[in-house]
Amino acid sequence: MSAICYCEIADLAEAGTQLDEIRHHLHRHPELSYEEADTSRFVAEQLEAWGYDVTRSIGGHGLVASLKVGIGTRTVGVRADMDALPIHEQTGLDYASIHDDKMHACGHDGHTTILPGTAQQLAKTRDFDGTVHLIFQPVEEAGSDSGAECMIADGLFERFPCDAIFGLHNHPGVPAGTFGFRAGPLMAACDTVKLRTVGRGDHAARPHLAVDPVVVGSSIEMALQSIVGRNVDPNEAAVVTVGSFQSGHAPNDR
Repeated sequence: MSAICYCEIADLAEAGTQLDEIRHHLHRHPELSYEEADTSRFVAEQLEAWGYDVTRSIGGHGLVASLKVGIGTRTVGVRADMDALPIHEQTGLDYASIHDDKMHACGHDGHTTILPGTAQQLAKTRDFDGTVHLIFQPVEEAGSDSGAECMIADGLFERFPCDAIFGLHNHPGVPAGTFGFRAGPLMAACDTVKLRTVGRGDHAARPHLAVDPVVVGSSIEMALQSIVGRNVDPNEAAVVTVGSFQSGHAPNDR
């Protein structure tokens, strides 16, 4: 942008109540990856009411809201994600999820409120010269075949070119109003590996007749923890996590 947009926190106070209502609505109606149809529609309607040109159904339920001000040719993109997690909410909040086993436990309801809040302020002040593209991405939680991949494959940056693009992620525990930055990479990519261990079943009282996949799997899990400690430079960051270990249901069989 050829002009700098200034904004004081006090300037946003007027919109606070409406943004609270938007977040509570999103939190109350979470949608999982690939299912964000109502969320996308709700966001699009808000943005259209504020004067944005909204393009829907990009790479699935993704959407882009564009606003051009002045004659500037530079373009900035700002991105947020929209999907929830398959978690049953037990917070007791008056705006808790109304859908069993679906919850905005990663804060994407916050992200999908922050970006409309940004949109509203930009539309109100129009204190820039150029074009802003607000990118609402579905399917962030899926890992592979993510909404980002799908939107890019659907021509996101050919249709909405950006000279620069920005995003953020909430960080619980950091005081409100605090922003965290660092030079170089900040957020890590995630790869998912699934392992299947096949043993030979028998009764728990006859372990010598079985090939116990629980013991084998436990050994694999412990060995995985040595990858970071013995293979990654201590000056580098890496995490290996076994997030799910499933080994049957009966307590006395293998």
